Amino acid sequence: MTKVRPAAAASASLWEREAEVATIAEAVETLCADRSSSGHLLVLRGEAGFGKTALLAETRRIAEARGCTVWSARGGETLRSVPFNVVRQLLQPALLSLHPEEVREYLGDWFDIAGPALGVAEPGEGHADPQGVCDGLVVAVTRLARRDYPLVMLVDDAHWADQETLRWLAAFVERLEELSVLVVVARRPGEVKGDAAHHLDAVDAVDEAAGRAVTSLSALTPAAVAGLTRATLGAHADAAFCREVWAVTDGNPYETVELLAKVRDSELRPSESSAAELRPLNRAARGNGLVDRLEKLGVEATKFAMAAAILGADISVAQAARLAGLGREEAVRCAELLRNARILTEPGPGTVPLEDGDLEFVHPLIASAVYDSIPSGMRTAMHGIAAQVVTDAGKGLAAASRHLLQVHEEGDEELVEQLREAAREHLAVGAPDGARRCLERALREPPDLDVHAYVLYELGCATLLTAPAKTIDHLRTALAMPGLDGAERVDAVYRLSQALLHNDQLEEAVRTIEAESARQAPGPARLRLQAVQFMWEGVHAGEAASPRRSEKLAALAETCTGRDNAERALLILRGFDAATHGENAEEVVEFCDRALVNGGLAPGLGWTDQEWGMELLMMLAGTYAYTDRLDRADALFNEALRAYVSAGWSGGHLALAHAYLGVGLRRRGRLKEAEESLRESLRLAERVGRGLPVYWSATCNLVDTLLVRGHVAEAWETAQQYGFVPPYPSTIVLPEPRTVRGRLLLAVGRVKDGVNELEAAEKAATARGHLNPVMVPWAVELARALAVEDPDRANRLALEARRQAERFGTDTAIGEALRCAAALETGQRAVRLAQQAVTYLESSPCQYEHAAARVEFGILSRSASELGRGLTLARSCGADGLVDKAQLALQGLGAPQVGLVPGQTRR
Repeated sequence: MTKVRPAAAASASLWEREAEVATIAEAVETLCADRSSSGHLLVLRGEAGFGKTALLAETRRIAEARGCTVWSARGGETLRSVPFNVVRQLLQPALLSLHPEEVREYLGDWFDIAGPALGVAEPGEGHADPQGVCDGLVVAVTRLARRDYPLVMLVDDAHWADQETLRWLAAFVERLEELSVLVVVARRPGEVKGDAAHHLDAVDAVDEAAGRAVTSLSALTPAAVAGLTRATLGAHADAAFCREVWAVTDGNPYETVELLAKVRDSELRPSESSAAELRPLNRAARGNGLVDRLEKLGVEATKFAMAAAILGADISVAQAARLAGLGREEAVRCAELLRNARILTEPGPGTVPLEDGDLEFVHPLIASAVYDSIPSGMRTAMHGIAAQVVTDAGKGLAAASRHLLQVHEEGDEELVEQLREAAREHLAVGAPDGARRCLERALREPPDLDVHAYVLYELGCATLLTAPAKTIDHLRTALAMPGLDGAERVDAVYRLSQALLHNDQLEEAVRTIEAESARQAPGPARLRLQAVQFMWEGVHAGEAASPRRSEKLAALAETCTGRDNAERALLILRGFDAATHGENAEEVVEFCDRALVNGGLAPGLGWTDQEWGMELLMMLAGTYAYTDRLDRADALFNEALRAYVSAGWSGGHLALAHAYLGVGLRRRGRLKEAEESLRESLRLAERVGRGLPVYWSATCNLVDTLLVRGHVAEAWETAQQYGFVPPYPSTIVLPEPRTVRGRLLLAVGRVKDGVNELEAAEKAATARGHLNPVMVPWAVELARALAVEDPDRANRLALEARRQAERFGTDTAIGEALRCAAALETGQRAVRLAQQAVTYLESSPCQYEHAAARVEFGILSRSASELGRGLTLARSCGADGLVDKAQLALQGLGAPQVGLVPGQTRR
């Protein structure tokens, strides 16, 4: 390959980067060649000064020469605490080229969700879901990228990007297969830790998964430095001088270019006799040497440069002048001096100036050196002034908060209130980490005693979704302090119990609620806490946390008319409790219906309302689903889905909505749709984290759905992949996971293990008094499994299951108990029982069970017509295993395969 020989210092940083430039050029060419091609990601990793920025500049040049649109953005060392800073920079060219109505049109349903994070829409009330905002940004960039094809996106200094941008970037690059875009990310190795490092590693993984190793830039070789020296200073530069340039700079491209510029400016001869002068010149170009050089430009220029370093981004002459205490003319002169000294420069190509006279540092190393040179006390004071400058410019307290975080701690109540307001602004756009930083800083001020507990309470609310363990500490401390009273105290106790629940400390959650309830006087607050206690005990999979819980709940619910949400909550809890215990389904439904207002959810009790949480409504919808009121269950499940999508809640809430929608579809017998919804639930749950209740709900129901579809191998693979094995969660999962795993083990031929698992389900259900044969169907499964080995026990189990089913009284429960009884009998008694099962199940909304009963009755009665009807139902459900069973039985009767032409098979 012919070596590139840059003729000027401006392009000298590309020296010995021929392979990287060729890779970039090939990627741009691929992008331009085919609009339908997959996207491309390139990651450039290298130490400071190794030429990452120069390679991005060369990418821009190549891309623009081929007619590409180029978006670019850069992280900043002092800007990492500014949420969405880098993604906003990236989108500025596209957003400013559109009319506001066009922006709304492009973002569509995501406008109100992602718009506030991008600064193009006003935030709504309450907290925005971070995952929803991230998803909205992915959609926004995707739609704009399609408009601007061929598009190249450049992200420089990604190691200094804000966490919200990195979260978006990691999600966006995963979708590049669907989108023809070239993304080039430049970053230093190391530098970051925690979630930011996790997101950057995810970006690297996408690059590596595509068969491309992350490009790690190395220092220049001695030969390359010699070539660069002669290209810059002239061919007469002798070998000893060139070797010393390499030794002094360690082959760092940026330092080499800067040193050679100093040599040229000082008119130093490039000979061996001058080589000793190189080290002093190099020290002048970096660190303290740079500061000394800066001070030689004068006090005013130094103050202006420091002000620019404090501002960090959007550096305007006017704002830097105000921060430095300079007049306009003096500031303009200082800016010119700093440009001539190669400390500041005009914004690079592709940036969108917010004001006239925008400036930026020539290199991040210079910005860091200037910032670090500011005495700490002076730096703190300047941040305080900068906060006022930013606020006066109308950018809001959230934008000013990065400066507020740095000011002196001196008990300033105004600062505490500013930080609290900034936290609220961060939460409204989906940046809880930004809110956390503001509130933690407010606590260090510290706040007055009468607001201290409230700041802790707000901090606990801000970290509830992202760090439940920290939330527990914050809220416990807040509750132990004076000042937090009334509705806020009750809410803090409720949120503390939520955090304990999410942290798998359910028993402690119950004790916390119980203790606070005891100290409240009779009234709405106490009733709410009592309802919450019953709710957490209701979702607890172990033994009841308090004796005679069901009796206490029944007695309390008996007094409720549904006049407020606390009473409605108790009615829902009573209905769910009665359902799990197998009480009469008509009475169960009556409790639930009394909790509704005009057939719907009461105001303040909706899916996105925070006072009660989603668990209560999932209990309500689940109760309807298992009492054969699937129309009401479906309405609630779909309402949840719409509410979370509309609000942009893309995390655990949406995952659980998809899981329970899958439950409803499975109950209806719409098995293909159920599987799709449950797989989507698992995809979302993976992003939230394994081991949580939503993860178990999605996995358990997916395995159950695959089993009834007859996809046994896939069910086993799913169980292995997603860890569907003991130990089981501390919260209730429906259907009961031990029963589902027992069926799975039986299906794959591990009969003994399957029986053991079903017997464990029996023990757990008995301890809780869970006698509902539909919600916890261990008895019918165990009876079938023991039919040959222990027929007497099998018959006792089947008889008890039938008794409990008749007590519960739904068509599905009775029909399923009769199906089990028929499976244990022979001859005409088996036929009669199977026919009775069909009679009940054809009145049930559960179509799979109806289909199974038809097929089993057809086999026992040797009826081709019954088998045909069962086969049709099985096909409509997507129950492939049942279809095979019916087809095989029809063949045994000599009947044709219904619905297939001769010679055709189902698959």
